[in-house]
Amino acid sequence: MKRAHRWTLHLAGLGAIVAGAAPAGAQQPGSIAEPLPVVVASKPFAESFVLAELFAQLLEARGLAVERRPGLGATEIAFEALRTGAIDVYPEYTGTGLLAILGEAPIGDAQRVFRTVYETFASEWGIRWLPPLGFENTYAVAIRPATSDSLGITSLSDLAARGAGLVGGFSPDFIGRDDGLPGLARAYGLDLAEVRPLLQAVKYSALAEGAVDVIDGYSTDGAIARFDLRVLRDDRGFFPPYEASALVGRRIFETRPEVVAALTELSGRLSVARMRRANERVEVEGAAPAVVARELLVELGVVEAPTASEGGGRASAPAADRPGFVAYLWSRRSETLRLTLRHLQLVLTSLGAALLVALPLGLGMERARGGAEGVIRAVGVLQTIPSIALLAFMIPLLGIGFVPAVVALFLYSLLPIVRNTFTGVRDADPVAVSAAIALGMTPRQALFEVRLPLAAPVILAGVRTAAVINVGTATLAAFIGAGGLGDPIVAGLALSDTRLILSGAIPAALLAVAVDLALERVERRVTPRGLRAEDAGTGAA
Repeated sequence: MKRAHRWTLHLAGLGAIVAGAAPAGAQQPGSIAEPLPVVVASKPFAESFVLAELFAQLLEARGLAVERRPGLGATEIAFEALRTGAIDVYPEYTGTGLLAILGEAPIGDAQRVFRTVYETFASEWGIRWLPPLGFENTYAVAIRPATSDSLGITSLSDLAARGAGLVGGFSPDFIGRDDGLPGLARAYGLDLAEVRPLLQAVKYSALAEGAVDVIDGYSTDGAIARFDLRVLRDDRGFFPPYEASALVGRRIFETRPEVVAALTELSGRLSVARMRRANERVEVEGAAPAVVARELLVELGVVEAPTASEGGGRASAPAADRPGFVAYLWSRRSETLRLTLRHLQLVLTSLGAALLVALPLGLGMERARGGAEGVIRAVGVLQTIPSIALLAFMIPLLGIGFVPAVVALFLYSLLPIVRNTFTGVRDADPVAVSAAIALGMTPRQALFEVRLPLAAPVILAGVRTAAVINVGTATLAAFIGAGGLGDPIVAGLALSDTRLILSGAIPAALLAVAVDLALERVERRVTPRGLRAEDAGTGAA
């Protein structure tokens, strides 16, 4: 019994230890004397990063604690997080609120749009639109000058009439929203030859390189001038006004007037030209959003310029003067270590919980084989749900952050462990099992003394598979604010910064290898000595 008990303790201990992992920096319940930080979020594109940093740095300059949740996956995710109280404020656009969230028909008057969204959001959810920041950022449908000249396309009506052979490259938001491609199709009769979903950061390069012919962008994008593109005229006035504003959750608006007062300092201060230049600094010159936000706050006169000792001066150098990639990674070592630990917690917590559930489930299925395949199929259905969709489904139930990410990863971990546990125990050496029964062992004794040890390599193979899958899938948790190595990947994609992407992707790949090697050592320890590869050929001696 000692070997069986030791084997069981190894797996049970592994599950209990990793399931008990707690998120780094978990917030303790707030007190009256020390309020919880204001959670500032953004959507995954450059301007949203910059505006969220503006909000965060202004609040910090006013002595308020801030927690950042950059790069939430899409409008629906960000708004649901705000509605459920998982975040407190994020930058949004009035036209987006009107069409994408409320589902209303377009309105051409900016004041009417703001009044509509302000009143409806306040009455429905207690969410408040602060006075607009001062600029409008509407959708901009752009093409190459050569395409415009050769086909005579200068407006959206021209595109609908003469663009049937063109290929569109649009963001997923634009493809699915009524104020995007579906609405354009109805308003203009637009019907392109092909539509490809593209991330905001890569659309401009794809258009410049000829991979697509038409893209959606934003009127304040710095990349429009960089690539010398032509924005098509919205001659039927389809797009509503998109005034940028801080969207504030109920809790903050009702209990933290100092937060609202600080954010309102930005209202009416940001012009289109100023915002376009800020976006150009990020999208074209490669400046960090935090640096650009600081420059804007100083330029607006709402904070003092930092001294040299505080990191003043411009923090982005021309590409030719930037440090090499290795030096860049080294400069981010502290941040990478923090993100890696957070990523590891996501993986270990979800994997440990899956072990504690899937092992008993697999063993129970072996004893009642009639319904085993049905259970495996039911668990397998979870694997068919796209990762980002499953993460988004968690938000109405659990909000955003660590907990919903762990639950989603836990669900993805079940199938390999359940299937391998059931298969390994079921197919354990029938000769050894028959001999154990012949020697007088009960079925329970045969299970724990013979079949389970013999199944160890197969079970651990399932655990290793689940672990490696989790390391990769956990990078998507950044879209719901869970942190980890997905943060620089999401930010890098949004900012078209390859170095930033690799600063998250390389550690994630190395972490997957490290986790697999660690579980390989566990597999070696729990595998009966006679079945170990290094003992092959000596077992009969």
